[in-house]
Amino acid sequence: MDRGPWQLGFAVFVSVWSLAWVVGQGFGGLGPLDVVRGPVGWAGVPVGWLDSVGSWCAGRTGWLAVVGGLLWAMTTARQQLSALFGWLSVMFAAESVGYGAVHRALLTFAVFLVVLGLLSIPGRRAFVVDRIAIIPKDVARAAATSVALSAVVPLIAPGLVIAGLLKPYVTRPPRSRSEPKDLWAKSSFDHALPAPRPAARAPLGASSGQDAG
Repeated sequence: MDRGPWQLGFAVFVSVWSLAWVVGQGFGGLGPLDVVRGPVGWAGVPVGWLDSVGSWCAGRTGWLAVVGGLLWAMTTARQQLSALFGWLSVMFAAESVGYGAVHRALLTFAVFLVVLGLLSIPGRRAFVVDRIAIIPKDVARAAATSVALSAVVPLIAPGLVIAGLLKPYVTRPPRSRSEPKDLWAKSSFDHALPAPRPAARAPLGASSGQDAG
């Protein structure tokens, strides 16, 4: 949720569209464009262009399911737009192969992870210093992140609605200043100051000569 306005707006759009399409499978197997046709027709906007897009996609966009699976696989915490484009690819692929586009995307994702898992076996004991290595633990961690961020896309819009409804009624505790944070701030300030110069020492014989005088 900590994204720019346009990214969050795009995420909400994809979330509403994908959630309505997934839920619509229980009501006659609606296609992605059928989900758009209802609100657009209700708003009085001509829907003929949707029929043209649907007829063009029929039998031509099935391969986008594979692209969607690969886009889901490349999703990370810093690169979350690929999860949104993955869902768009899957939905356009569904205009050709139906809801099976989701299964093809998940199969592509699984095959990609299996290949990476096999390639990571020789590097399970690798000590990364000056070269790139594929480690099984890192592969599993990245796969879990990709699956979680991709699967949560349809739930972004409902989550924002629930958060907006509960925000006025939720009381948050006051922020407390932790001791480690203060110590770290003091340490950073001290490091920014120039180091004191050591005091100059007088020659060994000078002090004894002054005392004698």
